[in-house]
Amino acid sequence: MINIGIAGYGYWGPNLARAVSESGTARVEMIADMSDAALARAAGRHPSARLTTDILEMINDPKVDAVMIATPVNTHYPLALAALKAGKHTLVEKPMAESVAHAQNLVDEAEARGLVLMVDHTFIYTGAIQTISRLIEADELGDIYYYDSTRVNLGLFQRDVNVIWDLAVHDFAIMDHLIRSRPSAISASAAGFLSDSPENMAHLTVYYECGAMAHLNVNWLAPVKIRQTLIGGSRKMVIYDDIEPTEKVKIYDRGASPKPGSYEHLVSYRLGDMMAPALSTKEALLTEVEEFVRCIATDGTPLTDGRNGLRVVEMLDAASRSSKMRGQPVDLTNLKVAS
Repeated sequence: MINIGIAGYGYWGPNLARAVSESGTARVEMIADMSDAALARAAGRHPSARLTTDILEMINDPKVDAVMIATPVNTHYPLALAALKAGKHTLVEKPMAESVAHAQNLVDEAEARGLVLMVDHTFIYTGAIQTISRLIEADELGDIYYYDSTRVNLGLFQRDVNVIWDLAVHDFAIMDHLIRSRPSAISASAAGFLSDSPENMAHLTVYYECGAMAHLNVNWLAPVKIRQTLIGGSRKMVIYDDIEPTEKVKIYDRGASPKPGSYEHLVSYRLGDMMAPALSTKEALLTEVEEFVRCIATDGTPLTDGRNGLRVVEMLDAASRSSKMRGQPVDLTNLKVAS
């Protein structure tokens, strides 16, 4: 049984602790949070867990085998680095760090010590993304032409990161998992309309070496919550709607192709059937926790390992630099891309 320490019991920490308890393969050994009120809540839900207001005390406790970090973004790097230096396997909430250099340092530290470093990109473990991934692996969609995502809602406004680092990070992780090509450039335009708040809406374009293109619309100031993604391939197309209660993924046997030798009809259209595959209903976070524990036990590599987290931070950094230049594309091909 793997003994887990939870760093942070605010918004996401309780979900991690619950998933660990329900996994049956690990137990919550300690919970650390600077808030006495948060620890009081933790005591009611996890009476067997030891509690502390000192996160470093928990990290260095010899009974803790692995640490899950669910604290503000600006603390991810120092806490994850401390955990790795203490010899602890580490899962860190997204994004894994505030800079490419810090993310690279975490990857290097974990690899030098032979430890599992995993990033909490939970969407990768959903039944929907796993199904789409299998479709792409089986070449059901053909060549990927585009990824078009709308991820908007009213709030939750963050103080330590802008809307790109809060919402676009999900799409960057999904794209890194699904698109079998490296991004070559990123363009981003962002704006903030509330005082004392970071940018709260942004439009991003990602160009890929294979010719594919991604468009992202992220916004904290939308009147409704929308979580919809279109993926267009040369053979089939997919609509992924995370708000849908049942048919989250719909596969369309539709498309268009050139019609050689015809001047009247230059394009041939294909209008086939729509299929909504059955998806796994298992909670993604539980699957993620099980993956973390399995990789610790077998010295395996998680789907969302440190290098995946590093590639996502590289994209976030490029998008941030582009937004400061009013959308001028930032070239990624000259960067040291994680592989």
